[in-house]
Amino acid sequence: MKVTITSIELKSYLKFFALSMYALNIMKQLKTTNYKGFKKKGFWTKHYTMTLWNNEEDMISFAKSGAHLKAMKESSKIAKEIRSTTINSDIFPTWKEAKILLQKGKVYKF
Repeated sequence: MKVTITSIELKSYLKFFALSMYALNIMKQLKTTNYKGFKKKGFWTKHYTMTLWNNEEDMISFAKSGAHLKAMKESSKIAKEIRSTTINSDIFPTWKEAKILLQKGKVYKF
């Protein structure tokens, strides 16, 4: 199984409203997939998600389609930085572990 861990740092707290709209549509899309679990955490301008997938194919299919793809294309409008990593695991790491893993993940700065 795969766990995708993502963080987004917003350009300002005012971008939270745009993030919320993207997140709403992404959650609708996620519910139509074969994901196994989802967790989120965030405050002010820093937000985190973890998603558990059966396999890499389902994960990639989700990431490269629908509301998620649209949000990624427009992320530079709201984000200062996005970090993402994927690990092999049947369970979610703790948030503390996830934040450490993100330090070695892909970084997109805008």
